[in-house]
Amino acid sequence: MKLFFNFFPIILSLFPLTNLVVTETTLLKNQSKTPQPEKIFPTYSTLKTPYEKLTVADQLYLAGEKAAAEKFYREAKEPFSEDIEAKVNRPQAVYEPTELPITAQVYWRQAQAGLAKNQKTQIFVPLKLLVTEYPEFIPAHIKFAEILKADEQIELALESLNQAVGLYPNEPELIKAKIATLADEKKWLEATLSAQRFALMNPENFQVEEFNQLAETYRKKFRSQLKSRLRGNTIANVITGALGVALTGNPFAAMNAVQITALMLQGESRIGKKLAESATKSLSIVEDEEIIEYVNNMGQKLAQMTGRNEFEYQFYIIEDENLNAFALPGGQIFVNLGAIVKTNSEAELAGLLAHELAHTVLSHGFQLMSEGNLITSVTQYIPYAGGAMSNLVVLNYSRQMERQADVLGTRILVSAGYAADGVRNLMININEDQKDVGILAWLSTHPETRERVRYLEELIINSGYNRYAYEGVVHHHKIQQKAKALLVEKKKDFSPIVPSS
Repeated sequence: MKLFFNFFPIILSLFPLTNLVVTETTLLKNQSKTPQPEKIFPTYSTLKTPYEKLTVADQLYLAGEKAAAEKFYREAKEPFSEDIEAKVNRPQAVYEPTELPITAQVYWRQAQAGLAKNQKTQIFVPLKLLVTEYPEFIPAHIKFAEILKADEQIELALESLNQAVGLYPNEPELIKAKIATLADEKKWLEATLSAQRFALMNPENFQVEEFNQLAETYRKKFRSQLKSRLRGNTIANVITGALGVALTGNPFAAMNAVQITALMLQGESRIGKKLAESATKSLSIVEDEEIIEYVNNMGQKLAQMTGRNEFEYQFYIIEDENLNAFALPGGQIFVNLGAIVKTNSEAELAGLLAHELAHTVLSHGFQLMSEGNLITSVTQYIPYAGGAMSNLVVLNYSRQMERQADVLGTRILVSAGYAADGVRNLMININEDQKDVGILAWLSTHPETRERVRYLEELIINSGYNRYAYEGVVHHHKIQQKAKALLVEKKKDFSPIVPSS
């Protein structure tokens, strides 16, 4: 088991939260009546603990009494940062120069004059000032990248566009400029994923179909590129060890680059299933039907909201006490028992799953695989005392990837009927519980906690997401007790026998 995780760094990250999804059976059962608070909890007026308040709030929410439920949710949850609801840090995107301050308009006119005269300095300097001082002006980013490309500074052009996309990820013209630049460099997979991610994260945008078509066009080019490489046998050995172990069970059987290319041609779903098949043979998988049903029902409901129905989503629970989970390409999700034990509600666990699903549907693992970063992205192996699975593999997703998974995961969560502040609440809980070594190990590879809390709060407020929705504390508590009992039994099984004196 240790060997498996030492040599199995495909995709790993974790996320829990505090707002839950509701099964349809539970909804129907609870919506048959409209209970009053005093019927649910006789001493409702003297409720003190968050658990008590959330219990009442959940019952009221399911009964359709959302205003009454919100009262208790608000009492149970801490408020956001003091200024978050009243302060918007970033200006709205601007396309017309007349909407800019006078200084910015002067810069733009200077750049246009430089273009007319084909004088590089007169073009470059004002555009640089515009993208730096007035980043909300989207045409400046696009024109600046074009100038850099014309000067054969392709990497700088991409870097500039990536920074702009980081600030304004929902601006279609900006994404198109990035896609065009990637395509110019025959970076077909990156172009595919950029188009696909915009469509997934902006489903209401009227240009979604155009981005889907771009993704399909460049996906075909990428497959053609793979076939050409496979025929020519020209690619380097960029990935060794990890996939060889996953597919053969032999930690010393590295796959060469040709084998990797052939595997990638089979697609994300095929890769994920092969890896998952190996994983289930190497890991201690939970067989308790009630726990399996709990996680699977939750996961399938979330998966329906991802926008990628071509994947066959499967969820596995590992008998391990650490708060962790990982996602394989194509919808194969693994979650530890410890994630059930250490989350505060069904909603937090749904947040963990939603974040991992986001990594999967955004093809982050597949991208790491294509770049040869499966090995180099493993930043550390953290030893834990006790238990058969003693090593945690942490993949170094980029900050942009993590942010994308945060944003899409939150949207998946909300779409499935959960409260919106799951991932945000997890970050708060992590800060408050710094004695948990497993959490700290995970946290060390992710964006700084305060930064993450901040942008998640901004996302919830600016998107109008509801954080006062179902939490699911009672059902979660029941499953939690079963998970704890399984872990206790496992520890007994692995406890050394001490001979009597």
